[in-house]
Amino acid sequence: MAMLNMKHRGLGDEKMSSSSIAFSNRLKWVGVCCPDPLEEKHLITEVFDMKKQFFVLLFIFILNGCAFQKPDYLKVISPAELNQVMQQQDIFLVDVHSPEQKHIKGTDLFIPYNEIEKYKDKLPKDKNMAIYLYCEGGPMGNAAARSLRELGYSNLTNLEGGAKAWRKAGLGFE
Repeated sequence: MAMLNMKHRGLGDEKMSSSSIAFSNRLKWVGVCCPDPLEEKHLITEVFDMKKQFFVLLFIFILNGCAFQKPDYLKVISPAELNQVMQQQDIFLVDVHSPEQKHIKGTDLFIPYNEIEKYKDKLPKDKNMAIYLYCEGGPMGNAAARSLRELGYSNLTNLEGGAKAWRKAGLGFE
């Protein structure tokens, strides 16, 4: 096992095996510890590779995070608010969860979130009519809203937290 003489800002010499240096420690020693230019080049390359990987992962994380954000054309409603609206007026409530699940009482239609186009003849003719969407947790409702928006619907609301939140609030299912 190769041994490196480590000299770091007046702390003295330390004998350490190259295999026992953790990556975080390697960052401290780059440029001051490596008597061997090839080892230094390897460490610098490793640092740059890690930076590239970090930025790629950060980009993917941000991109995926955006996919689950509420679109600006979609309103979000809590289970309590939806329950109150349902008691005051007749609404068009659509379960978009796939696979099909137990439906909230008063659900008018089940359409899988990824098959909206296929069932457009079942949707309201009035594109300004309020459509309330829900799935199990919320993201499929966002995806369904995107498809409905592409079909020209403009008054879209998604149940925050979906059927899980409805259940947690102690509200009824069919």
